[in-house]
Amino acid sequence: MHSIPSTIRGPLFMIVATGSYLVNDTMMKLATAGLPFYEVLFLRGAAATLWGIPLLFLLGQGKQIPLILDRRVLQRNLLELAAILCYVVALANMQIADSTALGQITPLLMLVGSSILFGERIGGQRMALIGLGFIGALMVAQPTMEGISVYALLALGNAALSAARDLAGRRVPPEVPGMIVAISAVVVVLVGAGAAHLVSERGVMPEMRHLLLMAGAGFFLIFGHFFIFMAYRVGPTSAVAPFYYCFTVWAVISGLLVFGQFPNTLAVCGIVLVVGSGLTIVTLDQRRRRLTIVA
Repeated sequence: MHSIPSTIRGPLFMIVATGSYLVNDTMMKLATAGLPFYEVLFLRGAAATLWGIPLLFLLGQGKQIPLILDRRVLQRNLLELAAILCYVVALANMQIADSTALGQITPLLMLVGSSILFGERIGGQRMALIGLGFIGALMVAQPTMEGISVYALLALGNAALSAARDLAGRRVPPEVPGMIVAISAVVVVLVGAGAAHLVSERGVMPEMRHLLLMAGAGFFLIFGHFFIFMAYRVGPTSAVAPFYYCFTVWAVISGLLVFGQFPNTLAVCGIVLVVGSGLTIVTLDQRRRRLTIVA
């Protein structure tokens, strides 16, 4: 990873994270055709744990497993649990375009939080480009906002909690490996989803296709958690956060390849705006670093 230039490492990690999460979401969506949602979350968490624990030992981090219970790691991942519980309820009761669009305020909240808590300077150019990325994400999602209700507030809650999660992640000590944080997130959500399933749902016996989908979803979930945490660890928030909008780009690709849903002209224009604004931010950051070195 250190061979990747520092100016693009954080944005690249965010692109990989959003792609991993979207593959996971696609497999979960396929699995929910026949299984209750919290049961799907629980099975996915169990699969991710079975993938993750051996991976920790392969990486030589087995002795650091107790760090899963580190106070700052748990604070981050309890926010992850709260965010996903809000999200699944909103998603079940809203059009997916609406819940996706409301989630796009996460990068903006991250930037405000980083400015207040960590004193990061954002600058007018970056704020304008981030605003363009937000507009592009809305062009892709194309929300109708019909039936705005408490579920919209839950979708907004998911966005706020996701931003709080990533801000809390920046307080995790550097000696805690990213994969430890990822496995801790998996375990915390596994326990929370199991409790929610027992309280609110009736269990359904999963078929083999459900188990295979959950095995795949769990695998990609680990890397989504890992790369989103590492993105903010290795890169400044102002350079990394805009690439959160890649969620919408990956969603269009998933819709096209898996569900046969073709994006319309507005969505294509939105993708161009998202990608263009992100690349411009990276270019500006590289130019600023070069000028700093010359000076």
